[in-house]
Amino acid sequence: MIKTAFINGKWIKLSGEPAPVLDKYLLEPFGGVIRAESDTTALAVQEAQRAFETSPLSPEGRSKILEKTADLIDARSDELADIIIREGGFMRSEASKEVSRAALVFRHSAEEALRLNGEMIPFDGIPGGAGKTGFLQRHPIGVICAITPFNGPLNTPAHKIGPAIAAGNTVVIKPARETPFSACALCDILQEAGLPDGHLNLINGEGTIVGQQLLEDDRIAFYHFTGSTAVGRRIANTVGLRQTSLELGSVAATIICDDAHLEAACAASVAAAYAKAGQVCTSTQILFVEAGVADAVRDRVVEIIKPLTAGNPRDASNRCGPMISEKAAERVSAWIEASIDKGARLLWGGARERSTLQPTLLDNIHPEDQFLREELFGPAMCIVPVASIDEAIDRYNAGRYGLAAGVFTQSLDKASKASRRLRSGTIHINNASSGRLDPMPFGGVKDSGHGKEGPKYAVEEMTERRLVVLHGF
Repeated sequence: MIKTAFINGKWIKLSGEPAPVLDKYLLEPFGGVIRAESDTTALAVQEAQRAFETSPLSPEGRSKILEKTADLIDARSDELADIIIREGGFMRSEASKEVSRAALVFRHSAEEALRLNGEMIPFDGIPGGAGKTGFLQRHPIGVICAITPFNGPLNTPAHKIGPAIAAGNTVVIKPARETPFSACALCDILQEAGLPDGHLNLINGEGTIVGQQLLEDDRIAFYHFTGSTAVGRRIANTVGLRQTSLELGSVAATIICDDAHLEAACAASVAAAYAKAGQVCTSTQILFVEAGVADAVRDRVVEIIKPLTAGNPRDASNRCGPMISEKAAERVSAWIEASIDKGARLLWGGARERSTLQPTLLDNIHPEDQFLREELFGPAMCIVPVASIDEAIDRYNAGRYGLAAGVFTQSLDKASKASRRLRSGTIHINNASSGRLDPMPFGGVKDSGHGKEGPKYAVEEMTERRLVVLHGF
């Protein structure tokens, strides 16, 4: 399987040697992509702009295409899941969920295409406003640049492409170099669903080259990015006044209070920590536990983790697949070893074989350990006892990120306090940090970025509001 660039409705011929794409468990190439040169990248933007200006779709037309796209994704679910397993290292259950979620995103996007409405402005109550009628209209913003990460190879492109098309925009997407084929398959599916040529264009390449060229192309009106805070900051500094939606880094935490249903809290926290080998921006990295139940939580979490073997994602007996690369697994192993050197206690896991790392649990973390301050992005979690929910909230808020947090409690007072005081884009009460439903508004605060995903909210971000005032005589 070799892919190039998808521009104006076809895969164009490019020169150069394909960059290999590895099976993330076998660490062997199973395909490749030919990276775009600067003229190819410019052509992709040009065709997106041309399509936006010359072949707009009606809301009804967009909705039908997006609904058909969802149908085609469902029909090809096994094929798409196989791609995700190979290029992303997902377990079969995780890959299948990725596919079904992507289909759902396109269905919700199809609905939102029919809901682009405005708002009446009551001028009559304003001095000088008599006889005037005002209303806001929403219009597509133009060419959208979507830059997506490896850990959501199909669903994250869906979250960017679906709402962009629903709003009437055109798209240039650059998928992650580690996982390009899911997004490539999505291009073929959207074309089959009837999307006109030029409305979706895809290029492969390095972020430092292709990505930078996209940032500097002033024909692009909006940048929709999911990835690291460092890259998000570079995007914001480069694109100036053009609009962005940036879903960035995180150190997600879950708080277990002493009145929580411990079995449910422990099970949900483990699931949130190790899904997709911990490579989720909302993975529970820190488990704050009120001191009165810390021993019980520690013991139960270890019991739940013990059967979670890591290995070949094609083997249903495993519960955790490989990381995105051997280098990534080495980095996480080094973090764990550094924490242990500072006094952390290894409660379970820690073993690594090539790109696969066993689910790992630590406690007795040093207060200045990077485990508490920076995003690990791997299958490891630490337990941190706290005197109260107030201490947990203060420690969470002291960090520079604010994407997602979970709180387990049966106390209305504690739940209310958490919802008021936690500086986080999402706060789950009686669920772990990684509980996400795709239609909900999703995004962070502080160094976790700005803007919201979720079809309804992304459509709002990718439309312009224009005020029209009718003056009576």
